[in-house]
Parts: sequence; C-alpha cells; structure tokens
Amino acid sequence: MAAAFVGTWNLKESKNFDDYMKALGVGFATRQVGGMTKPTTIISMEGDVITLKTESTFKSTEVNFKLGEEFDETTADDRKVKSLLTLDGGKLVHVQKWDGKETTLVREVSGNSLTLVLTLGDVVCTRSYVKAE
Repeated sequence: MAAAFVGTWNLKESKNFDDYMKALGVGFATRQVGGMTKPTTIISMEGDVITLKTESTFKSTEVNFKLGEEFDETTADDRKVKSLLTLDGGKLVHVQKWDGKETTLVREVSGNSLTLVLTLGDVVCTRSYVKAE
C-alpha cells in the first residue's frame, strides 16, 4: 500500500552512487557534489495523487503523479524523462525512460527504513534512508 511510503526520509547510507551517476552520464563536478549531498525525500498523498519531493542543499525536485500513469519528469541531473510509477508487491517501482535508455528506482519500506535501489544496465546503487521522527 502506498501509504507505507508517506513520510520524511533522510539519507543515511549510499553505496555505488558515483558509478550510477557515471552510468547516467552525469559530469564529474556534478557527481562530486551529488556524492556529498544527503537528500531528504518527502512522500505525501492526497487522494490518488502522490507527491515525491527530494530536498537538498544542492538541488530540490518535486513530482506529482498517479500510480500507473506515465508523466514527464525533469530529473535532478536535468534529464527529460518519461516516468511511470507502480506498486509491485509492496515496492514502489519508478521507471524512467529517455533517449533509448531506461533506469529503475525501486523503493521498499521496512519499519522505519526505506531502501532505494537504482539500476541502470549492470550498475546497481543502494541508498538507505531512515524515517524522520
């Protein structure tokens, strides 16, 4: 159920994020900043519209979407993508497609922890968040 994802989530650990950004084609300087940034993700719901905000000192983004409906998204690294989010067995699956490429962002909640797994080809990055009190 999408309600499990609602809340404020603070990044506590990140593995392989630089390699993931490299695979996306993010430049060195931006990767340096991105690697040091500890974003907060805020997920809220109003009716069937879900809002996903990512806030950091470097850049903040916000998307509003309905599950199962494709929408246009501009990512934090300025890619213009077609995004689709679905719920699959308790996981929030976010697929971004652009220029013949595709990346998958899968969020899963367990208690007060949220795990985000980013996959692009054979590059996998895991980011762990903890729910704010």
